Amino acid sequence: MKKLALAFTLFAVALTGTASADIQAPPGADYTSNRKLGRALSNILYGFMEIPEQLVRRSRANGRKAATYGLVDGTSRTFRRLGYGFYELVTFHCPTYRGTFKPPYERCGQDGRIQMDPTNGLSEFPPQLGFEGEFSHVRTQTW
Repeated sequence: MKKLALAFTLFAVALTGTASADIQAPPGADYTSNRKLGRALSNILYGFMEIPEQLVRRSRANGRKAATYGLVDGTSRTFRRLGYGFYELVTFHCPTYRGTFKPPYERCGQDGRIQMDPTNGLSEFPPQLGFEGEFSHVRTQTW
């Protein structure tokens, strides 16, 4: 009888141990207060990169005459990034956007889903510094 009770107890412990394990992370696990602080500092320090980025994007899309629109749009986006940066710097320790640490400047598409649109809306981080390569290959010399 003792062996049966011991076996039943071990089976119950093993069953509850495996049943209570959860290996999936919640959807907001990637967004933490540290990421929010990093996003705030990058928006403050590198938000000005929106000006040359928008100059290039608008010029490519609409020709040289759109450079003034790119300058105005880039300046507007720079000030928005600065505002969000200071807001997130002050509130980095508490989840402010829908109870999470996600960026508050997401834009809903026509289908209602949330999307990051770097052309019309802001992406999570500012554009990167320097030149961006457009080709995934390099030139090599063959003999």
